Amino acid sequence: MNVTVERVENEATLKITAPAAEVNAGYKKAVQKIADQANIPGFRKGKAPRAIIEMHYGKEAVKQEAFEIVANKAYSEALNQEKLIPVSDPKVEESTFEEGKDMELTIKVTLKPEPELGEYKGLHVEKKEVEVTDEQVDAQIKDMMGRDAKMVVAEEGAVIEKGDFAIIDFAGTVDGEPFSGGEGKGYPLEVGSNSFIPGFEDQLVGLSKGDSTDVEVTFPEDYFVKDLAGKEAIFKVNIQDVKRKELPELNDEYVASKTEFKIVEDLRANYKERMQKAAEANAKAEYEHELIDLAVANAKFSVPEIMIEDKISQMVEEMKMSLESRKMSLDMYMQYTGLDMAKIRENQRPVAEENVKTDLVLDAIAKAEDIQVDMADVDAEIAAISAQHGASPEEVKKIIKGNGTMGLLLANILRRKAAHVVIDSAK
Repeated sequence: MNVTVERVENEATLKITAPAAEVNAGYKKAVQKIADQANIPGFRKGKAPRAIIEMHYGKEAVKQEAFEIVANKAYSEALNQEKLIPVSDPKVEESTFEEGKDMELTIKVTLKPEPELGEYKGLHVEKKEVEVTDEQVDAQIKDMMGRDAKMVVAEEGAVIEKGDFAIIDFAGTVDGEPFSGGEGKGYPLEVGSNSFIPGFEDQLVGLSKGDSTDVEVTFPEDYFVKDLAGKEAIFKVNIQDVKRKELPELNDEYVASKTEFKIVEDLRANYKERMQKAAEANAKAEYEHELIDLAVANAKFSVPEIMIEDKISQMVEEMKMSLESRKMSLDMYMQYTGLDMAKIRENQRPVAEENVKTDLVLDAIAKAEDIQVDMADVDAEIAAISAQHGASPEEVKKIIKGNGTMGLLLANILRRKAAHVVIDSAK
């Protein structure tokens, strides 16, 4: 078999010539395949001769079956021979296929990019030093205590602050006309919760019980009610009352009754330790992410659109599974948010493109560094997955085998090892 490859960036044209002997063998296999499946009176399956097969199904059907057998085999062998990795289905541009003659085949296909790596070792990015303050600890403890807070009427003349509940009457209009859902009486709105249209709650700050105001806002472009999306609205608002949370007193008695600790200082110390560890872990993850981003930015390559679209489809499928685990369908989510599939895919595009670029560069680093994945790596990964999901390693292996995702598992391990080349060599 003879193969020539013409490559322009990620698009390749393969010209393949297969000898007549391969074509003839393909015809023989095609006849046998059809015979094995055919129900022809007077013949057992697999025993009908070629002439009978062609009489019942037509010579063109035999030829088409033979072409698929020979062309698929030739294409697969061409990819192996030329060490090409396709990311799209092949498209036959031209073909000459006749029994007893060499097959001439021209195929176009999109190939996996081969990034030209730039600097990826000895990189430097700023590593943030983090220290949790007493004020941050107090804020977290306050949030915890908020679960036991009582809602009380604010003192006379109190002005609305973030975190207060404004009891409001409101009536909205668009172009001077009221709209469905735009009116409410005695509505308890937590100011700062961002549960109303952006900008609405901010305009209530500083008002007091008995005040009235006109709140001017613009509905978001992606607002779930399409007739209101992007429209300017005016809400006439009256403040019926102002209520705020009254927290319990933070003392040893409260701490002992609500937590595993006996005194306030032990609670503070525990919060600070946990928050510090979380902050350091986040800073480390951010630092490592920035190093990988820099390695990706230093590489030269272009990403085929089909790879981004495939990644978006994968992310949408993962989103669907996540919603279903919370008893919600994708259709319900779209109805609730006002998004359609086109908008969801558009929202996923930036992350999908970033992920594809990162994967390609890490694959290239793994190749450049001759990184290998051995059984110890696989066993460690399966053990980690088992611990995370509370399953046995055997159960995880069975699921991976059933889903056909062993290749993805190996790729993830390989990319993680490649990432450590970048991270561990950083200045």
